[in-house]
Amino acid sequence: MEFNLLATDPHTNARAATLNTDHGVIETPIFMPVGTAASVKGVHQRELKNDINPDIILANTYHLYLRPGTAIIEQAKGLHRFMGWKRPILTDSGGYQVYSLSANRKIKEEGVKFKSHIDGSYHFFTPERAIEIQRCIGADIIMAFDECTPYPCDYNYAKNSMERTHRWLNRCIEADKNLPKLYDYNQTLFPIVQGSVYNDLRKASAHFISEQNAPGNAIGGLSVGEPHDEMYSMTDEVCSILPKNKPRYLMGVGTPINLLENIALGVDMFDCVLPTRNARNGMLFTAYGTINIKNKKWENDFSQLDSAGYCFADLEYSKAYVRHLFTINEMLGKQIATIHNLSFYLWLVRESRKHILEGSFKTWKEKMVRNMKVRL
Repeated sequence: MEFNLLATDPHTNARAATLNTDHGVIETPIFMPVGTAASVKGVHQRELKNDINPDIILANTYHLYLRPGTAIIEQAKGLHRFMGWKRPILTDSGGYQVYSLSANRKIKEEGVKFKSHIDGSYHFFTPERAIEIQRCIGADIIMAFDECTPYPCDYNYAKNSMERTHRWLNRCIEADKNLPKLYDYNQTLFPIVQGSVYNDLRKASAHFISEQNAPGNAIGGLSVGEPHDEMYSMTDEVCSILPKNKPRYLMGVGTPINLLENIALGVDMFDCVLPTRNARNGMLFTAYGTINIKNKKWENDFSQLDSAGYCFADLEYSKAYVRHLFTINEMLGKQIATIHNLSFYLWLVRESRKHILEGSFKTWKEKMVRNMKVRL
């Protein structure tokens, strides 16, 4: 994997770059739609490629391990072929499930014992096993196994968790080095900065991660309920330490405004379920604010869903029609909303990139943040 930094905005720390993988070039800043179990919910791969057009998508190790299982994916010769997606893929390691399945897991130094949310069966993830599973899945970028700490958590818990994450990283690096390639392309391991919302822990973790000299680095443990100001403060702190010549990935973030504020701090890559999950609940993101399409005010609004036309659906369907689909619980409504939101997110990061390259990002970002705060 090769990272080429093309420009830094003169008034912020926003960056434009390219990331070369064996499945194609990723232009940053980039948003990765979440395809948890080898599917971006409600979206055909054809629509994903031709209409939403992301350079890379994300899939989840824990969910794919449970279903369909690594044996099936390996028989298919990797996730790209299994799901019919020829562009880059990134897999989360399963570390987030240490946080999200807190009632159904037990953490030890060796690893984490999970209780399956599907059938109640028990599974044991170690750092080595997480890398082995990701080797079978075959994503272009794979993540180190970490513990994503909850918010709030006390200082000692956060410190012990961070130190364990660092020890697990050493085991991940060793496993990645020793496991043979399964497919005819390369995989790249990203370590993850932790430390909750404690400045000294974040600094220590960022320094430790930087010292590993990995091809790219991730920032984890944010967007788990902390105030946005704390998220921005931690991201700023970490980005000031992580090497400038490596991509920075902020995991699980966020709203359109979160994306712009973190791009300004120097983040290159994002993923989040928000645009797809909120779409299925009728919330549409636009450059002028958010729309709850289920509200009665749209009942007889026959204007285009979004005249900006981020995707074909914006121009072909009216607000009244899409509201009607939600009212009768027709799945097409959720599909239209999902395609719109993802297309808007991809437009937002690409427009950011354009303004970074032009040197006008700061002014444009401030205007966009003001506009997007509005509830339409």
